[in-house]
Amino acid sequence: MPDRPRAVIAEDQYLLRDGLTHLLTAHGFDIVAAVGTGPELESALRSHRPEVSIVDVRMPPTNTDEGIQVALAVRRDIPALPILVLSQHVEQLYARELLADGTGAIGYLLKDRVFNADQFVDAVRRVAAGGTVMDPEVIAKLLAGNASDPLAALTPREREVLGLMAEGCSNAAIASRLHFSEGAVGKHTANIFAKLAITASDDTNRRVLAVLAYLGAS
Repeated sequence: MPDRPRAVIAEDQYLLRDGLTHLLTAHGFDIVAAVGTGPELESALRSHRPEVSIVDVRMPPTNTDEGIQVALAVRRDIPALPILVLSQHVEQLYARELLADGTGAIGYLLKDRVFNADQFVDAVRRVAAGGTVMDPEVIAKLLAGNASDPLAALTPREREVLGLMAEGCSNAAIASRLHFSEGAVGKHTANIFAKLAITASDDTNRRVLAVLAYLGAS
């Protein structure tokens, strides 16, 4: 990731768009476009191919799902284009579609649950670096829609570790949250991969596949 990652901001509310622009600029991002409509977002994503984009779900001209529809369409043409959805709503279908290609570099946060600037900037950086960041409430709603449990073989502790992986936590962060060693987290993640029959060689991809299994989106 470059020293000053290029970012696109798509938010129809001017004050929030301006605030995000100032916040990310102050934290070392180069804002190459800050737009307020779906067509402007599509143009910005295709022309700039930024290191990360912060996208609202509902944008003009339809004010329904314009933002996330554009993001998904462009991401199909530019695989793994980093997208962080920042929304007031959980759109389960689109959240699943964001996860479905298994490449990472995606996030879904709820506006009223971002509690401080550092938390938000860290999420943006993780998505820009190819990680997956999901708000726990988004995860809960996705799980509520699952009719079956693909994780029956996992122990309660392994489920807890996998849940934190789904939030985008690193092994070190999981160890801190659960108050045990990073080595123990590594053993739990290895068990999770084995029980879910995830054998991909790249650890980042294995984490994404495990999260997909957790959300029932594979």
